[in-house]
Amino acid sequence: MTASPARTASAVPVAEEARLAAVRRYRILDTPPDGAFDRIASLAARFFDTPMATVAIVDTDRVWFKAAHGLDGVTEVDRASGLCASAILHGEPYVVKDAGTDARAFADPLVQGKPGVRFYAAAPITTADGQRLGTVNVLDTRPREPTDDQLEALQDLAALVMDELELRLSAMRTIAAERDRRAEAERLARVLQRTLLPPALPDVPGLHAAAAYHPASADEVGGDFYDLFPLDDGRWAFFLGDVCGKGAGAAALTSLTRYTLRAAAIYDPDPCAALANLDTVLKGEYQGSDPRYCTAAFGVLQPLPDGSHAITLAGGGHPSALAVRADGSVEPISTAGGQLVGMLPDPQFVQTTTRLWPGESLLLYTDGLTEARTADGAMLGEDGLTRHLTVTAPRTAHELLHSVETLLQRLGDGVSDDTACLALSVPAPSTPRPQENR
Repeated sequence: MTASPARTASAVPVAEEARLAAVRRYRILDTPPDGAFDRIASLAARFFDTPMATVAIVDTDRVWFKAAHGLDGVTEVDRASGLCASAILHGEPYVVKDAGTDARAFADPLVQGKPGVRFYAAAPITTADGQRLGTVNVLDTRPREPTDDQLEALQDLAALVMDELELRLSAMRTIAAERDRRAEAERLARVLQRTLLPPALPDVPGLHAAAAYHPASADEVGGDFYDLFPLDDGRWAFFLGDVCGKGAGAAALTSLTRYTLRAAAIYDPDPCAALANLDTVLKGEYQGSDPRYCTAAFGVLQPLPDGSHAITLAGGGHPSALAVRADGSVEPISTAGGQLVGMLPDPQFVQTTTRLWPGESLLLYTDGLTEARTADGAMLGEDGLTRHLTVTAPRTAHELLHSVETLLQRLGDGVSDDTACLALSVPAPSTPRPQENR
């Protein structure tokens, strides 16, 4: 049924504005059918032995039925001529014994048209602060004389509707508050995580460096990390890894891991010794609590007079680094056999050495990249990454990082975990030296 034109705000009494504000507060209008309210309408019809009953909310210009027992296809009526609109003006049950002779009901469409209502009784749905949201109604096509017990039962049903609305409002507020708390915690964790990654990579003489961090989801904070920093003897240390878990706990563990590795490198820059120091710290910090561990690759590079860089790399449960050689081949720099950091009683860390010549590059990455799924559902793996780099043949750290980012974009939803990448390259004589950190 078409609603009448909306009244202007100035024409709405202050008391009605407060009532409508209460209606909006409970967010009940135009919600889907609901078993709880349907049962209340059915009980009302049974108590009164009437063919029709409704749970009605009075809106600005309409009476909307949250539940309508015996009124097939009727979801609302115009407020201006509705019985419910009159019923909410009263704090007690409102009764029309014979609508055919009662002037209050002449204009109601349910009286004048189908189903031809003759009897109507309503109890107001009233908030704790006295606002009447609507009514629980019973309707019949013949005149009736309700008993006091029936009207009392109708009031009880209206109170049940109000109780249900309060419960739902409380649940909505709880969910909203929890959502806000979770969003704030995630925001703080993301801010913390950004502070745990170097804002910019330093300039390394004779080397290009580029790094990137790609979160798999904006709603979860992971624990991937990397760093590049100078040692006192002209060498440079670098590391990349992935701590267990998600969220603020992972961010806190990342902080501990990153600064422990930095301190360990200053104390003893041997890569295996740095991982062993981290292992000791993690076990001491989280002793007696849930295991906190990580995978990590830690390296030290030494510039040499011939323009190359000697690299010593140790791994603790981390994927192999990949070296892109001057001839375009891709070589894994394996630290297979290195065990997780912070997990085992007496872990073994594996160390290897390699050399980067002008025109060659090295990629370190976390397993979010190699564990991504391709279009056919298969895991990308080290072999898939190697094939991709062989085809794209990146020469510089910047090109290497761009090649990986292109691959991540192509994999799309197949990437289910965060990915951190650190690329190092020795420039060919004619290659400019961009530094990039994203």
